[in-house]
Amino acid sequence: MSKARKRRTFLTAVAFILPFFILYTVFTIWPVVQGFYVSLHKWGLMGKQSFIGFDNYAKFIGDKNFWKALKATTFFVIITTPMLVILAMVLAMLANRVTKMKKSLRIIFYLPSVLSVSVASFVAKYVFTPYRGLVNGVLHATGILAASEEPQWLQDPNLVWITISVMTVWWTIGFSMLLYLSALQDISFDIYEAAMIDGATSKQQLFYITIPLLKPTIWLVSLLQLIACFKVFGQIQLITGGGPGSTTRPLIQYIYETAFGKNNMGYAAAMSYVLFAILLVLSIVQQVLQNRGED
Repeated sequence: MSKARKRRTFLTAVAFILPFFILYTVFTIWPVVQGFYVSLHKWGLMGKQSFIGFDNYAKFIGDKNFWKALKATTFFVIITTPMLVILAMVLAMLANRVTKMKKSLRIIFYLPSVLSVSVASFVAKYVFTPYRGLVNGVLHATGILAASEEPQWLQDPNLVWITISVMTVWWTIGFSMLLYLSALQDISFDIYEAAMIDGATSKQQLFYITIPLLKPTIWLVSLLQLIACFKVFGQIQLITGGGPGSTTRPLIQYIYETAFGKNNMGYAAAMSYVLFAILLVLSIVQQVLQNRGED
């Protein structure tokens, strides 16, 4: 290849990459840099006030509200992420079976994912509301609950987590299900056929063929859901507002309230970078564990 042709090829490649690079720099890289700059200042909604260095980063160490919000977020991650990872795999296996309902099941399982967070949250509030909600109505109709019992799904500090977790799983499970479904379709049927010839049962095929071959997807779904659950905000804000009290207030909501309610953009930016550091560490740990598992 001549030098002129190499130069022309290089310039063509740059012409295709440059628009994306400019947009990515303006809307992703620059906000990250600007956010860190804000975190080093006392900064209100009206703009910069004074440079305070890393004081905002030291402040969160003694902030009880920060640790309480982080604890609530971590609790949500612990109870929701395993549900999403496991149930999505189960639904994908059901949707991958060769039946007349295969296409219908895929649509049914994925359909909630197309809803906006406001619509999904409204549905959850209606379903779990006491006295006239669907859940309590079904529990009363089936005799599981006595007529005098009325669980307060949105007010009880323990039950409210069930409400939020179930709603989140129902609303977001479709995307993870599709990832599993794609991975299942990449597994050759010849492997199962050989196993059946050797006398392997369905249970043995599941635990010795399907799940081992799904491990890369399981790790991917786990990482994506871990990050997504740590960034939870919309559904909690719309369903409980962080209540009762501040029981369900996640870290993102506390950052939002600090920035726009307390007019402290600098401290909010610092907490955002602390959350970023937590997610970065968890991602690295997950990658290390995945690599060890593959070895």
